[in-house]
Amino acid sequence: MPENEKAFTRLINIMDDLREKCPWDKKQTIESLRHLTIEETYELADAISASDWKGIREELGDLMLHIVFYAKIASEKKAFTLDEVINGVCEKLISRHPHIYGDVKVNNEEDVKQNWEKLKLKEGKKSVLGGVPASLPSMVKAMRLQDKSKQVGFEWENTGQVWDKVQEELNELQVAIASGNKDDMEDELGDVFFSLVNFARFLQLDAENALERTNKKFISRFTRMEEAAALENRFLHDMSLEEMDALWNKIKKK
Repeated sequence: MPENEKAFTRLINIMDDLREKCPWDKKQTIESLRHLTIEETYELADAISASDWKGIREELGDLMLHIVFYAKIASEKKAFTLDEVINGVCEKLISRHPHIYGDVKVNNEEDVKQNWEKLKLKEGKKSVLGGVPASLPSMVKAMRLQDKSKQVGFEWENTGQVWDKVQEELNELQVAIASGNKDDMEDELGDVFFSLVNFARFLQLDAENALERTNKKFISRFTRMEEAAALENRFLHDMSLEEMDALWNKIKKK
């Protein structure tokens, strides 16, 4: 038996044991596991952002456990089996890669993505946007919506056009701000965010990752401000904005 098959079988056997003997595991449902699965997915995302290969390995294991757990519950309810899950994705991969398992010719990755979306529509999807989960975080959802609409040719021709769109949306936001209408302001601000995500995509940058880098940078600098203030036996809330700004700039230069 190949090592990966042996390891996977071991995980399945452990899951069977836990589901039968552990009070906590016996009690779990697909509903109770849902928020834990989301948490594990974010932990994997954190490990990927940090290029933490040890962490990635660990979080992939946790997610694999969840997959086996869901399949175990499903088999108990006679909904589906783990074999059906695995074979189902195998069949999907084969049918959606006719350039590997058929006679379709492709020139590049964009051809592959366009064929993928066309095949999904043939399988019964009513819209190329139908596969984007409603519960995705807004920025990630914007990236996926733009990428999917691109596959049918709904796309700007060059980066300059996209930047012009950003400027247009910024101007519309200023008009909304001048009107004082909160609903219009929120609507136009959303358009600015959406156009900036699109601009990042044209630069071949990950907008979500770019913002997370800034979040981490802010956390690092702010906590160092707190530490610097503490060395002087002070707290930030006792300092003036000018003092904090000077401290921020000092840390930024370092």
